[in-house]
Amino acid sequence: MSQSTLHPQAVVGEQPDWERVRADFPLLMREVHGKPLVYFDNANTGQKPVQVIGAVDEYFRRYNANVSRAVHALGTEATDAYEGARSKLARFLNVRGDELVLCSGTTFALNLVAYSWALPRLQPGDVILVSRMEHHANIVPWQLVAQRTGATVRVAEITPEGALDLDALRTAMTPQVKLLAVAHVSNVLGTVNPVREICREARKRGIVTVVDGSQAVPHRKVDVTAIGCDFYAITGHKMCGPTGTGALWARREHLQAMPPFLGGGEMIKEVSFDGTVFNEAPHKFEAGTPNIAGFIGLGAAVDYLQALGLAQVEAREAELLAHFTEELQKVEGLRIFGTTPDKAAVVSFLIEGAHAHDLATLLDLEGVAVRSGQHCAHPLLQYYGVAATCRASLAFYNTHEEIERFIAALNKVRRLLA
Repeated sequence: MSQSTLHPQAVVGEQPDWERVRADFPLLMREVHGKPLVYFDNANTGQKPVQVIGAVDEYFRRYNANVSRAVHALGTEATDAYEGARSKLARFLNVRGDELVLCSGTTFALNLVAYSWALPRLQPGDVILVSRMEHHANIVPWQLVAQRTGATVRVAEITPEGALDLDALRTAMTPQVKLLAVAHVSNVLGTVNPVREICREARKRGIVTVVDGSQAVPHRKVDVTAIGCDFYAITGHKMCGPTGTGALWARREHLQAMPPFLGGGEMIKEVSFDGTVFNEAPHKFEAGTPNIAGFIGLGAAVDYLQALGLAQVEAREAELLAHFTEELQKVEGLRIFGTTPDKAAVVSFLIEGAHAHDLATLLDLEGVAVRSGQHCAHPLLQYYGVAATCRASLAFYNTHEEIERFIAALNKVRRLLA
């Protein structure tokens, strides 16, 4: 089976050749409405390089078989590639492979924690502390658990600039708080939260921490062990991998104590009508046939990002963000949500007198893809008193020329809506 790596000329010394890197992403070459595509919706889903597309294609063409079931050659090859993806992802996050549950993404991962860890443990009077900037996937499961256990969900507030109020957060870490859920990077504001410091403070107080890493792992080096959390959830499709892939990392003692979330094949050692002996973690949480092709693709995505270098990715995106923000600040009547210094290349904005959906629709006619709406973060937008925003989110394969085209399109749209 082939290795998924960059083109030989894509990395020159320590600095990638970004033009050659961009050529790895075929979708970026297309036109929309007769105009070159400017894809600024990377926080929604990332584009896939040919190395990932090829890895998925090779699986279906050459060794399509189920994993961990058959002893024939195809089954062995599929199992090796699937478990190889787990090992790659574990090294990528600096964790142990036997602490990494492969699943469909962050939403599944957080629900696994909610129903397998929190539901059996929480009781009336307990508090779940959740930040204002969370994605619904890191809010709704805790509300559902609270309804069933009698626990309470409490909000950790933010500053107008979009940063977590760390002093207020520490004050909110009372003895009643049993679990703290926080995003590593906000999907709306781009705010990079100091999760290592937050988890350290929580650990002093005996509070279990759950970190949503969906918007962090595609854009910066993440060392989960150094962060010191109890649970860390990621999504594969935002990091150049296929949809329907992701993982939950959990401390070994939690995985051993947690009951299975779903029952079925592969998560068992022995089944009789008198009872079932479950498999060891992480396999006891992986019932049924997994998204084999997807995880093989995710393994290729990890190879790709590591060959590129996450430090180089972060620096490239910071450079693009600085240019983008500078140009946006010149646009008359434009308001940016989330202005903290430490942020990812995610910019939510509005233009005075224009609805977010109208902006996004007209930008699409200019070949520009952004997201409009509430971005699965209703409580955050309620804080700012707006019904919706436009969100432009950049990735390392975007260019300064695309920023210029975006600004030209935005000014044209602004004039149309004036």
